[in-house]
Amino acid sequence: MASKKTQRKVEREVKKAAKRTAKKHPFLAFVAFLLVVAILVGVVFLHKKGVIHLPFLDGIIPQDKKQAEEVDGVGGEFTQQDIQVITGSDLSIHFLELGNEYTGDCTLIKTGDTEVLIDAGSRKGSAETIVPYIQQFCTDGVLEYVIATHAHQDHIAGFVGTSKADGVFESFVCETIIDYPLSDATSQIREDYETLRDEEVQAGATHYTALECWNEENGAKRSYTLSDGVTMHILYQKFYEEETSDENDYSVCMLLTQGENNYLFTGDLEHDGEESLVQSNDLPKCKLFKGGHHGSPTSNTETLLSVIQPEIVCVCCCCGSDEYTENVANMFPSQAFVDRIAPYTKNVYVTTIIADTKAGYTSMNGNIVVMSNNGEISVRCSNNATLFKDTAWFKENRDCPTAWQD
Repeated sequence: MASKKTQRKVEREVKKAAKRTAKKHPFLAFVAFLLVVAILVGVVFLHKKGVIHLPFLDGIIPQDKKQAEEVDGVGGEFTQQDIQVITGSDLSIHFLELGNEYTGDCTLIKTGDTEVLIDAGSRKGSAETIVPYIQQFCTDGVLEYVIATHAHQDHIAGFVGTSKADGVFESFVCETIIDYPLSDATSQIREDYETLRDEEVQAGATHYTALECWNEENGAKRSYTLSDGVTMHILYQKFYEEETSDENDYSVCMLLTQGENNYLFTGDLEHDGEESLVQSNDLPKCKLFKGGHHGSPTSNTETLLSVIQPEIVCVCCCCGSDEYTENVANMFPSQAFVDRIAPYTKNVYVTTIIADTKAGYTSMNGNIVVMSNNGEISVRCSNNATLFKDTAWFKENRDCPTAWQD
């Protein structure tokens, strides 16, 4: 007899398939435009295969040859041997590349048969990269927990996806969704995210805000056991219930514990939020810290770092991008971030690098996976395991702190 989990997955996938079919293949539209669609499909197919070349389609439907060239040199993928090692670990924490030159967050946590996804940036089109990556490790199609830290595009767009690439919500059964209690964002992406989230709830998911978790209201809990010895704790910070002019400070914060090992995730929490986080929680020293706000100078404050004293820091960003600033010192990961982190650890890893505005991006470390086996921590990357301080970009663009000088 199928398990309740399997039955629920099948029921929800049938509902989702029906919804997608109704949305994408309305009968009257199909009949009215059948001939036009057939012609367009033929043209696109011939263009993609290189039989004909229509320049106006470049950048929309790449030819196979062009597409292959773009994929090469973007950090590659984990080999099957890598995947076996990673899936065989007691706990793996994945910091994903997002398939474009924009900074954003997406973190997958796997322990036993449980998967947690924190955020899904950076753009809707990132779903094309994020979803296949997650499917390598979430083989049953069920994400037991999903956390959306705050309502910025670079953290939630991949939940939505595009007409060509289903987002996280359409690609997986999401059992429990935890997200921001407050938001001032008026963007279309927030509306799209919340619409799909609510549809997921209608299909059987459970939804809580971080404040409900902290207050243990409506069935929510502060702590969730993910597997034997691994627990997820939703932390408190005052902007769960106080308004702020900085959307980043609404970020949901989570501490993962595994015996003596602790792993901290703070979204894009800024200095005021970090101060509240420290004051409101008994934070431990951390084996791993996801660099706050992509290595921003306005996060990763001494107030927080002096308490958690991280041993490994992973930064999710397109290193050196001028997406948010033309000031090189403040480009992610910023010089201020480097200076504050350096006294605690040299073990800093960065997902992606932007070569220049025309050449686009390539991998720095690529997809970064921090693994734990019997409490022993190791790091494996899809491109290379070079420390940030030893990269060519760092040597050209950052002043090396004394603590990092060998």
